[in-house]
Amino acid sequence: MLASLTDWLDGYLARKLNQSSAFGAFLDPVADKLMVAAALILLVKLGRADAVIAFIIIGREITISALREWMAKVGEAKSVAVSFLGKLKTGFQMLAIVMLLHHDDLLGLNVQAIGELLLYLAALLTLWSMGYYLMLASPRLKKHQN
Repeated sequence: MLASLTDWLDGYLARKLNQSSAFGAFLDPVADKLMVAAALILLVKLGRADAVIAFIIIGREITISALREWMAKVGEAKSVAVSFLGKLKTGFQMLAIVMLLHHDDLLGLNVQAIGELLLYLAALLTLWSMGYYLMLASPRLKKHQN
């Protein structure tokens, strides 16, 4: 949880203080994806998350990262810019991961059950956002196929 909060704060301050860099813009999403993948693998090992759901989420991250890299190489990076749907997906993922890592009941709430539900919702948003990005990129992919 602390990692996701400091990551958010870092991004917020960089934008607010106009202190962004090309290297930071490249590294931040890579670090985010590594943090999510590591947490999901740990949760699967602990038996707190379904391996298929982890595969869907990690697979989408790899697919969209590769798509963005390729689109940047052909000069079409803006066509797969981060959308609200992607941000919503990330929010559900982070909240689910924090709850599943905590695992124990909190204030009478079954944190594990809520975390599982949120992770399934995150997986649905993951598939939806992947479809959305692929749909946006499709005409450009066809244009640069040769």
